[in-house]
Amino acid sequence: MSRTRIRSTPVDQACAAAVDIARRAAEEIARPGEVGEHLGFDSEGDRLVAHYFECLDRAYRGWRWAVTVTRASRARVVTVSETVLLPGSGALLAPRWVPWNERLRPGDLGVGDLLPVEADDDRLVPGFASGDEEIDKQMIFELGLGRARVLSVIGRDLAARRWRAGDAGPHTPIASAAPAQCSTCGFYWPLAGALGLGFGVCANEYAPDDGRVVSADHGCGAHSEATTVPSMVTDPAPPILDDLDYDLSEPGSAGDGSEPLGHL
Repeated sequence: MSRTRIRSTPVDQACAAAVDIARRAAEEIARPGEVGEHLGFDSEGDRLVAHYFECLDRAYRGWRWAVTVTRASRARVVTVSETVLLPGSGALLAPRWVPWNERLRPGDLGVGDLLPVEADDDRLVPGFASGDEEIDKQMIFELGLGRARVLSVIGRDLAARRWRAGDAGPHTPIASAAPAQCSTCGFYWPLAGALGLGFGVCANEYAPDDGRVVSADHGCGAHSEATTVPSMVTDPAPPILDDLDYDLSEPGSAGDGSEPLGHL
């Protein structure tokens, strides 16, 4: 087994010494006074050196000017190959670009906005290709009619997980303090199909989730069987003491304190 030898490129001394040439190249494209001190150089290849200068523009703090100089083989004259503005370690950069469909969040869709669905969306399947009757029992009314695509098993499971983890799920403060679950409430209307096993719609106008999908193990204080009301008596009545056969005396009225407060 032979080792691969890495050939290191020696620094071209003529290009490394061309600091003034590189500075003038940076000053030609920068505004006056925006090219600062020389920060060093890097060898980028045979007779190819990149010089770095501080950028003094207040809009580009942390950036630096990079000027690449070179010379032809057996030539003594150094020329400028490229001049660019590069970010440094503390430069302010724009955030990483994210496609619009990954930036979208629930609630972002406004009036008049259109949200196209991709043709290969895993949440949907063609209506004629669905083999699960529980997905949509009213998928096809007759041959050739009905919706083009219906909810797939993946889309159904994603919706179920999202609903259970949301505000209408079982792990919310209002559900923990509820007297009973939604599944035992008379205002709970189960959904049709497979989702009806764990979800329904609240039909209580006084409930915070009226008209919304709730999980069967969700709950709130507007439960139909929450008939227990707080007691209207604020303070208990004081006990009645029959003192007809007692002579009461004020505390401390006894001579040596050994006599009881009252006696027969």
